[in-house]
Amino acid sequence: MTKLDFSIKCLGTRHVNNPITNRQFIPDDTKIIYKPILSETKKFFKNGENPPSMEIAGPREKIYFNPQETVAGIVTCGGLCPGLNDVIRSIVNTLHYGYGVKDIIGFRYGYKGITFNYSSPPINLTPKIVEDIHEKGGTILGNSRGRQPVEEMVDVLVKRNISILFCIGGDGTLKGAHEIHQEIERRSLDIAIVGVPKTIDNDIMYLERTFGFQTAVDEARRVVTAAHNEAKGVYNGIGLIKLMGRDSGFIAAYTAMAANDVNLVLIPEIDFDIEGPNGVLSNLEKRLEARHHAVIVVAEGAGQKFFEGSDVTDKSGNIIHRNIGLYLKSRIYHHFKEKEIPFSIKYIDPSYTIRSLPANADDSVFCLMLGQNAVHAGMNGKTDILIGKESLYFTNIPLGLSISERKKIYPNGTFWTSVKYATGQPELVNKFTTEDTEKEKGREKIEP
Repeated sequence: MTKLDFSIKCLGTRHVNNPITNRQFIPDDTKIIYKPILSETKKFFKNGENPPSMEIAGPREKIYFNPQETVAGIVTCGGLCPGLNDVIRSIVNTLHYGYGVKDIIGFRYGYKGITFNYSSPPINLTPKIVEDIHEKGGTILGNSRGRQPVEEMVDVLVKRNISILFCIGGDGTLKGAHEIHQEIERRSLDIAIVGVPKTIDNDIMYLERTFGFQTAVDEARRVVTAAHNEAKGVYNGIGLIKLMGRDSGFIAAYTAMAANDVNLVLIPEIDFDIEGPNGVLSNLEKRLEARHHAVIVVAEGAGQKFFEGSDVTDKSGNIIHRNIGLYLKSRIYHHFKEKEIPFSIKYIDPSYTIRSLPANADDSVFCLMLGQNAVHAGMNGKTDILIGKESLYFTNIPLGLSISERKKIYPNGTFWTSVKYATGQPELVNKFTTEDTEKEKGREKIEP
């Protein structure tokens, strides 16, 4: 914690009166202590230091941009996520009704839309255009993955007179936003870059949660309930569900605790074996002997050690994981067939169904607040920042700090212990010999 620097950049001195009325303005020096644990906080004060603190987001009395001269841009990038339209709507309405900004541009299909030669021109966003988009899934602006020339994107922003660019996206999007800011800073331009964190996996650091996550868990719990009913309906029924979670298993873990019908949860952060006395198959056998049905939830990034070969990446530079769900289904199928144990397995992958849903009520309110605070920060001239939430407060977080590492589940933490209590699963790791390890690797050749 001693190395954490939550200081926020600002384009310059603010002289413009904030047009928002009937609001309590927040001074810049109003902060909350990051991780307010009393024993840790005392250590800093004892050494004559202030503990790491986050700036509280919200409207300021003086703002940097003159609303009548401000041109705002909005872009959505990466995969779909419940709540994208809610954030767009919130930004547009807050700019228009709160600050009187009339010129709001929506760039189409991600960062591709902020280039000169892209065929889909931007659209002008108004409250009328966005009035009911929160009722729909997806994003009215479209999205895309992949890097674009940073210099060209900044040239486009300059040509279109953009004052503030709101970048709605996950890890790759935010890294791109940080690079855009660096180019803007290199040219000494008056353009603010404000990020709104979108990742269904909930894996961005220094945030309690990201939008879309609660909706994903809600829907995933329904899927688990269906799989549980299917499994109980036959003798030795197995329900196997693959959920989102490329590098972090928060959706799988929270779903298991919410549903309370899951017997094994497999996530990227926790090692597990398939064969052996403590492996998945052995524990699955014991479960079927005792209860004659079982439910397994596996995150998409789990168990990648079972696959060999060169890492293939998508356009955003993310490693494309092999399909652990189908692989696990194949292993379970062959194992019980070979042992002549009667069973039935149902495999469900609801990923694309979940991510394209409209946000639930909780996420929708959360998106509204994220969008409003993003506008407050942008109009105040704050830049290279991300809007988050910590200890019940919305906060301004430096973009560079938030993308420095990925949030994950700690194997020895209290949260994972709670997951194990909910599922009753043991440690799924064996002490393999070299011969066992080579045998395990060879299993990849089994086709689903």
